[in-house]
Amino acid sequence: MRILVTGAEGQLGRDVTRVCAEAGDEVIAAGRDRLDITDRAGVHAAIAETRPDAVINCAAHTGVDACESEEERAHLINGLAVRWLAEAIDTHGGHLVQISTDYVFDGTLDRPYREWDTVNPASAYGRSKLAGETEAAALGSSAATVRTSWVCGEHGNNMVATVLRLIGERDHLSFVDDQIGNPTFTADLAIALRKIALERRSGIHHLTNAGSVSWFEFVREIVAAAGRDPAMVSPISTADLDPPRPAPRPANSVLDNAVWRLAGRAPLRHHSEPLAELVARLTG
Repeated sequence: MRILVTGAEGQLGRDVTRVCAEAGDEVIAAGRDRLDITDRAGVHAAIAETRPDAVINCAAHTGVDACESEEERAHLINGLAVRWLAEAIDTHGGHLVQISTDYVFDGTLDRPYREWDTVNPASAYGRSKLAGETEAAALGSSAATVRTSWVCGEHGNNMVATVLRLIGERDHLSFVDDQIGNPTFTADLAIALRKIALERRSGIHHLTNAGSVSWFEFVREIVAAAGRDPAMVSPISTADLDPPRPAPRPANSVLDNAVWRLAGRAPLRHHSEPLAELVARLTG
């Protein structure tokens, strides 16, 4: 299979590139210097030249707080650029796997979110990613959208890397205990994304590692995995954050991987397993 990975130098893109290459795929790894997905002519030229069987779009504006003051730029990268990819794929063939987020929901539901639940993003980031979902959906069965949450990997900035840095600088940490979600690890997510591309799955999928926790609970797990005392972490409420975050966060980000499960696929591992592996890699 020939796979074009956009955003290939990012946290998820690097693991998707690695997983596909290890599986024997012909991988075109396109970082922003090779392919700026906001350049419509460049996107059409790249798809016409490479003729990929699948495009896994890992390129995104993921600065949640920055998106609040850069909403047009967020919509350009996360929304309109997906239209350029969809246009080119519609013209030259192939399959699109678009990455989306739990932020398309407002977080007020009292159970895990299923793929068919009503979206209602509360942040600019969530609105821009929902725009990308809409553009991908225009391809019909030639596109799949994968919503994920709380992404962590060996490359790039994420909660695991942040906490490992902070415990080397501080004796005490405070994290919110009123936001819950599924930590998801790129090493596992990348394998599932390749399967979706290979099988040309369509529609919306929720894909996360198993096990829902609050940020407070997750940070305690990271601290313990690093061999430190989790008692150094204290809970606070979102309302007590000082300064408050510019972008609202969903209180409930837990995603039910219903489509994946009902299709008979094995769930991604409990997040504690890839967490231990990642901490070992980052501290080894």
